[in-house]
Amino acid sequence: MEKTLNEYSGLSTFLFEDSTVSVIAGGIAGVVSRTTVSPFERVKILLQLQGSSPTTTKYNTGVLNAIKQLYQEEGIKGLFRGNGLNCIRIFPYSAVQFATFEYVKKHVYHVDKYTGQLSNGQRLVAGSIGASASLLVTQPLDLIRIRLSVQTANLNNLHGSKAKDMKKPPGFYPLLKQVYKNEGGIYGLYRGLIPTALQALPMVSLNFAVYEQLKEFKDDQSSMMWMYKLMFGAVSGAVSQTVTYPFDLLRKRFQILSMGNNEMGFHYTSIWDGLKTIYRTEGVLGYYKGLTASLFKVIPSTAVSWLLYEIVWDCMKYTPATQ
Repeated sequence: MEKTLNEYSGLSTFLFEDSTVSVIAGGIAGVVSRTTVSPFERVKILLQLQGSSPTTTKYNTGVLNAIKQLYQEEGIKGLFRGNGLNCIRIFPYSAVQFATFEYVKKHVYHVDKYTGQLSNGQRLVAGSIGASASLLVTQPLDLIRIRLSVQTANLNNLHGSKAKDMKKPPGFYPLLKQVYKNEGGIYGLYRGLIPTALQALPMVSLNFAVYEQLKEFKDDQSSMMWMYKLMFGAVSGAVSQTVTYPFDLLRKRFQILSMGNNEMGFHYTSIWDGLKTIYRTEGVLGYYKGLTASLFKVIPSTAVSWLLYEIVWDCMKYTPATQ
């Protein structure tokens, strides 16, 4: 009997290794948190991508009014359009990100999750590596998700595009094949990767660095630690998103440049050209279109994501196999 228990204990230990725990915890945290704020995510995308033409349908009368407008135009499905694919994307994105961060923390810097801390510089490096790994895995899914979110929206600049002319816009697989076939194969699926990396790497790095730094200010044994973790996650999300937001906007626009016949009116030859053009045609505030909607999404999403991640970690930490 004792031998059998030991065998189960060994199996449990294997299953709940740090990397496995990070994948499960990160994936669950990502899916739950993103689904919760899906309407804000879609509104943010539409705000980022609508043109500056006076004939363009506007979604800029306030975040809540934009959600109401979207609901009136497309119903409840419209609020969650693209969320299924977003969940498929966010599980590996979040899982790879957290797992890579923990791997670097444990095997590169040899710091235990519970008994030691990285320096801020190490956190930034580990976060950047985690972001890079997750981008390579999920960038094609992100590109298709953005296009699914845009193609049914009531943006007048899309009136001539192939997507709007269709009675039923293409779904995930037809759109994936269309991009692969017509936009350069694998290159087309990774369109916008550079501006995405310019935004994601510092954003993820700041997210990890700010969160773990804030955690050091409180005793982990506090009965109210769960609330502090929510607050720390909210702050880390707000800081990281605000600092890197112009590149988030730019990456979305690069991902739809070849959509339809480019009726959206964005013509950027490079990242630098995109930044100059936005400033010239939309002003400084053009870099921050949709920021309010983004913060409505990011603050609760990051807070919930960090809390769920910590809860799953703690649950697995206290399994009998790890005592």
